[in-house]
Amino acid sequence: MTPTVLIVPGLRDHVPEHWQTLLAAKLPRVVSVAPLEQDKLSCAARVDAIERALATIEGPVIIVAHSAGAMMVAHWAARGASREILGALLAAPADLETPMPAGYPATDTLRDHGWLPIPRATLPFPSIVAASSNDPLTRLERARDLAQAWGSRFVELGEVGHLNPASGYGEWPQAEALIRELS
Repeated sequence: MTPTVLIVPGLRDHVPEHWQTLLAAKLPRVVSVAPLEQDKLSCAARVDAIERALATIEGPVIIVAHSAGAMMVAHWAARGASREILGALLAAPADLETPMPAGYPATDTLRDHGWLPIPRATLPFPSIVAASSNDPLTRLERARDLAQAWGSRFVELGEVGHLNPASGYGEWPQAEALIRELS
């Protein structure tokens, strides 16, 4: 059976020109975590949204998370993954423990909403952390440390910013190749 890809966006939810949205339109079996209508900064609410999305899927699952979505997956796994996952692609994980640029939530705000500390337990499924060498939300060394803590294979993407439309990314063809590795 072809795995279903579960798309887990970051805090900005679904953006039409984002590589995750474009990828979802290309793949045969996709479910996206629905945007929250309330408690948008609550980590627990985001983890519950992952759980609800997974409950709609039958068969094997590959998770594709971006930015804070990678942290949501780490928190979901730390809570006790409710089902078997074939693997996870965790792209441009946002380092929520380090102050982020203007326009993003402050570290204290993230702590108050349950995001900190970032879980560092080995994930109970194979995973790939793909990170940029010039991401304004995570230094490469921090992404590498998270990958090591999570037991993930680490892929350095080069200078791709935060791998989002603001960094010039709509399509990201490498995502499909990395997903195939996890299948």
